[in-house]
Amino acid sequence: MKTTREEAKEESHNEIVNNLNELLEKNYDAEKGFKKALEDAENPSLKNFFKKQAVIRSRFKNEIEKELHELNAHPKIKEGSATGSLHRAWIDIKTALSGNDDESVLEECIRGEKASAKEYEEKLSKGHFSPNVKAMLTSQLHEIKNTISSVKRMEDIADD
Repeated sequence: MKTTREEAKEESHNEIVNNLNELLEKNYDAEKGFKKALEDAENPSLKNFFKKQAVIRSRFKNEIEKELHELNAHPKIKEGSATGSLHRAWIDIKTALSGNDDESVLEECIRGEKASAKEYEEKLSKGHFSPNVKAMLTSQLHEIKNTISSVKRMEDIADD
């Protein structure tokens, strides 16, 4: 029989693992979203930007997977979420209806990145991560926020 302390430690461990797995899933979605945006974009600079963002999200996934393994846990999701699939389908519909223009793709990227940032902020405010994991997730959140700013600037240029 487990002591109260052992149960609390196990519960905390499971919460950390679940939070990391949810962020991992969000990054699978984001990577696929950027690859989809890469396919839909017409501007070569924009294509290059989306390719870079997909690589960054792949790095995020690897960092989170490494932390999960260090916690003796296994990444649960390898395919992304239903919400992410719906978001990519929405990108398809929106770009088809708008003539596949880059501005529509950028708008959906902003929407997806804002959702990622919100999830990171929620996990960081509620999760009981080790200092190393918290620093990694904070760094990833900072990069996501920089991406939002970059996409907004590109959208402003596309408006001109």
